[in-house]
Amino acid sequence: MPLKKIYLKSKPECKVTFKISAEQAGHADQVKLIGEFNDWATDVSPMRKLKSGDFTQTINLAANQQYAFRYLINDTDWQNDWQADEYVPNELTFDENSVVNV
Repeated sequence: MPLKKIYLKSKPECKVTFKISAEQAGHADQVKLIGEFNDWATDVSPMRKLKSGDFTQTINLAANQQYAFRYLINDTDWQNDWQADEYVPNELTFDENSVVNV
């Protein structure tokens, strides 16, 4: 499922719902949404785990921006979003980061 985006009429923001599937999360106890919107801080609250095993979180982001992000599974394993809008190089890990365009 692509990232769900709802643009607010009252201000230049977009409610973005991030979701990582149970398949991608594996047997995760917790998943955290980490990215430019929280300065890559890893001490954030975990995403909500659904009965299906998927994890989800909705946050408001300033419109007309793009944000790199990744999922941190069990505080050890970094995963990209398979449904991200695009990907950009990560110079620290020589890997890629997911990107959401709002």
